[in-house]
Amino acid sequence: MTTPFPFTAVVGQDDLRLALLLNAVSPAVGGVLVRGEKGTAKSTAVRALSALLPAVPVVPGCRFSCDPASPDPGCPDGPHETGGGVERPARMVELPVGASEDRLVGALDIERALAEGVKAFEPGLLADAHRGILYVDEVNLLHDHLVDLLLDAAAMGASYVEREGVSVRHAARFLLVGTMNPEEGELRPQLLDRFGLTVEVAASREPDQRVEVVRRRLAYDDDPAAFAARWAEEEAAVRARIVAARALLPSVRLGDGALRQIAATCAAFEVDGMRADIVMARTATALAAWAGRTDVLAEDVRQAALLALPHRRRRNPFDAPGLDEDKLDETLEEFGGSQDDDPDPDPGPDGPGGGGGQPDPGEGPEGGDTGARPEAGEGGQPQPSGGGEQSPVRAAEPFKAKVLSVPGIGEGVAGRRSRARTEHGRTTGARRPQGALTKLHLAATVQAAAPHQRARGRSGPGLVVRRDDLRQATREGREGNLVLFVVDASGSMAARQRMSAVKGAVLSLLLDAYQRRDKVGLVTFRGTGADVALPPTSSVDAAAARLESLPTGGRTPLAAGLLRAHDVLRVERLRDPARRPLVVVVTDGRATGGPEPVALAGRAARLFAADGVASVVVDCESGPVRLGLAGQLAGELGGTAVTLDELRADSIAGLVKDVQRRAA
Repeated sequence: MTTPFPFTAVVGQDDLRLALLLNAVSPAVGGVLVRGEKGTAKSTAVRALSALLPAVPVVPGCRFSCDPASPDPGCPDGPHETGGGVERPARMVELPVGASEDRLVGALDIERALAEGVKAFEPGLLADAHRGILYVDEVNLLHDHLVDLLLDAAAMGASYVEREGVSVRHAARFLLVGTMNPEEGELRPQLLDRFGLTVEVAASREPDQRVEVVRRRLAYDDDPAAFAARWAEEEAAVRARIVAARALLPSVRLGDGALRQIAATCAAFEVDGMRADIVMARTATALAAWAGRTDVLAEDVRQAALLALPHRRRRNPFDAPGLDEDKLDETLEEFGGSQDDDPDPDPGPDGPGGGGGQPDPGEGPEGGDTGARPEAGEGGQPQPSGGGEQSPVRAAEPFKAKVLSVPGIGEGVAGRRSRARTEHGRTTGARRPQGALTKLHLAATVQAAAPHQRARGRSGPGLVVRRDDLRQATREGREGNLVLFVVDASGSMAARQRMSAVKGAVLSLLLDAYQRRDKVGLVTFRGTGADVALPPTSSVDAAAARLESLPTGGRTPLAAGLLRAHDVLRVERLRDPARRPLVVVVTDGRATGGPEPVALAGRAARLFAADGVASVVVDCESGPVRLGLAGQLAGELGGTAVTLDELRADSIAGLVKDVQRRAA
């Protein structure tokens, strides 16, 4: 067995270690979501935590880790008698992003259930994680159907496996810990709210600390056992402190003053529902126990807010999580009442965490290069870096956009945009299973088995079912697509009010893509060529940031933009052939620069039509005289053209019908 990296040997990351330890003290806190860039010890710290957790008493031989003091009366391995348990180490179970539904919740033998009436059940990861840790690395990439199962188990404390009237239930209470890189996309709000605490981690910018990180990692890689032995004393001390804090926890008093501060803080930051108040109360109590105190102080409430509220406050999906600490301090001071709290809180006993806020993510809303990018011009042509280029303008207020979908039925990853054959959704038919049976179509199975009952010697009331009789239900749901934006940033689009409206429209479509679990990409064209401003990614907020800093100016190389987009789709088709693309071209349809720019743009557009790529042209032409060039471009693409106003969900235009007309 591989020796884990010691928890106490992790350099820095105080907030991360504190959040994990608070959950070890009080699992009722509800888990931790760790957000941060790659290579910041997120997974290392989480995996190291399990070695610090106290042993768990279990019923001998129970595959579902029942507590001998109060065994689950509905346990599939039960019934169990009270008492007589054994102890085993606490488990940390990892849920792979690509796991199947059966691997998560367990598998039921449908053939034996129908033919013999036997509930032959193989437990899944939820059973393994009961009374332990369920760890999901890259949790933001988890498929929606697995997220739904996690949400159900987290809400009910149990897992249900149901197949056509045959069901198995078992307890599934676990500490949910997830790590994610925000650049790869965000979490669904429902799952995000299920994490009790969240922390932001970033690599240190201090050379001495970075040197120590490398030194410890190299020492561990050279001899893991010897490295762990050097930290054994520190590990034992933290383990003993967790045990002591657990024992002290029931004695901690959460006074009315602290409760008032908690309620006022949640109200001040406009969090939804009451879960934030409850999590803050549990976290503040765990903080007091961790510090060896029996009273919750204002410093505990402040730290609890920094850990429990950033992911719950109301914010735009593209805003980074975080709290205004000045506002937090003002609220705590205003509702502090008669508590005699130190305004400069003492971090308490030595150990990870103890009063600090969250790490500075290192980026502000005004960060990044927003200046013009110099480009080489052609003789006699306007220089993009000269007077022809304008500085970036801010996007107009986004709005709820109409649904753009790809015609036909796909087979891509689960999402919320276009029709697709999926594992979840409404049943549309039946087929022979290819591999393991996952969704039984009962009527089709009975129909297949019925004609052979006499030949199979049926003599009793049961139906004689064989493997060849089983039928898999085919279902139709929704898939996520690749939405590739091709944005005209040339001089013809450079009027500030007009470009602001264009950016607002694209931002609205990005918001829609975020909600529908799409991948997005961004190609821009201006001056003498086209750039892939953002390769296809699940990080919709990255696309929004690139869009916000987009300068304009120069000629309109429409053909170059379309050709670059076609190349992007060709590469993505090799990487992910099941994900269907939707190309959204944002332009007024003008094409300038080079010989025969309009004809060249038409030939480039016909490449998309030949490949059957679904497309929409957002017509940005304005003014009393309209040339209708965007409509002509849409015809060449084999798609449809809509105006900026028609993108709004409350518009009268039947946009979706126009897009899907190509399927007829």
